[in-house]
Amino acid sequence: MRKKLFAFFTGAMIVGAMAGQAASAAAYEVQQGDTLWSISEKHGTSIQQLKSWNNLSSDLIFPKQQLHTSADEAVNNEADIDDVYTVKSGDSLWKISQKLGLQVNQLKSWNQLTSDLIHPGQQLAVKENGAPVQVAKVNTAPQQTAPVQREAAPAQPEPKQAVAPASKEAPAAANAEGKELTVTATAYTAYCNGCSGVTATGIDLRANPGQKVIAVDPSVIPLGSKVHVEGYGTAIAGDTGGAIKGNKIDIFVPSKSEAVSFGVKTVKIKVLN
Repeated sequence: MRKKLFAFFTGAMIVGAMAGQAASAAAYEVQQGDTLWSISEKHGTSIQQLKSWNNLSSDLIFPKQQLHTSADEAVNNEADIDDVYTVKSGDSLWKISQKLGLQVNQLKSWNQLTSDLIHPGQQLAVKENGAPVQVAKVNTAPQQTAPVQREAAPAQPEPKQAVAPASKEAPAAANAEGKELTVTATAYTAYCNGCSGVTATGIDLRANPGQKVIAVDPSVIPLGSKVHVEGYGTAIAGDTGGAIKGNKIDIFVPSKSEAVSFGVKTVKIKVLN
């Protein structure tokens, strides 16, 4: 009986040790409130190394994103990237592009998409030479991460779900880099009755109140672009809105009072990338 108990506990210890090794080798899952700086401190590395290992073009990360925290993890994971990605619940083109180190416009081009709408179970080509996957239609309506519902200046209508731009407008958005525009700007906040605080590209504005984000018309400024806004600074084009059409933007601010006092302004912007 003692031999059996000893063998049982020895086996349990070995399995536990193996499980611990497997867990330590896994990629790090971003938690709410994390930043690249806090993750680099936790894992004894640098922000630039994290960005290099994960093909990040900015410091923007989001909860539940998987990040490699060592060069070995990044190299070993390259063999696991398939030509086809299956969309999961809660995915958006922005999240997929960040996860795979791609751009939203690349995914749309490779898969012949005329809008940002995708749905769970849909398969996407994630390499340039991979033919877009033809997916049979399903009975359920396509799902997309809902944009933040805004409570802003009184003159601003409540935005609705973004409407996909017509395909004929796509070339203008694709060539937006370096473009300078004069636009009408309003402001919004993540706090209102029924607001989730999560943008159309998955940015949690309540967890990151200092994040500079603007809502744009994707047919004018592609989602994910960096945009310099006069009097506001460099922001991510990370949100959309039913009232944001043409040369209009909505600027995220932390509080309702700031949004109301901002009012409606005419500002100059430049699309950086």
